[in-house]
Amino acid sequence: MRFFINIKFPHKPFNAAVRDGTVGTKLKRILDAIKPESVYFTNQNGQRSAIMVIDAPDASKIPALAEPWLLIFEADVEFHTALTQEDLMEAGLDEIGKKWS
Repeated sequence: MRFFINIKFPHKPFNAAVRDGTVGTKLKRILDAIKPESVYFTNQNGQRSAIMVIDAPDASKIPALAEPWLLIFEADVEFHTALTQEDLMEAGLDEIGKKWS
């Protein structure tokens, strides 16, 4: 199952890691363990953030994907399912629409 993971870093823990020179090592350690398909660093509402695409075999992997961010950076982590065009075509939307119309 593919997920978008939205990570928002609080200023204080992230700034501390920048100041003590460990931010790069910490980020690399997490990313090497998680192995995202892609990751983009950006900002959201003035807060440092990252958006990752992950392909996980099932939802039981969510804690292992979230905990490093929570424990190391005290980050807020959100998971959003991401369907490909093929996934959406296989969802049976036409039948669902007929059933619930």
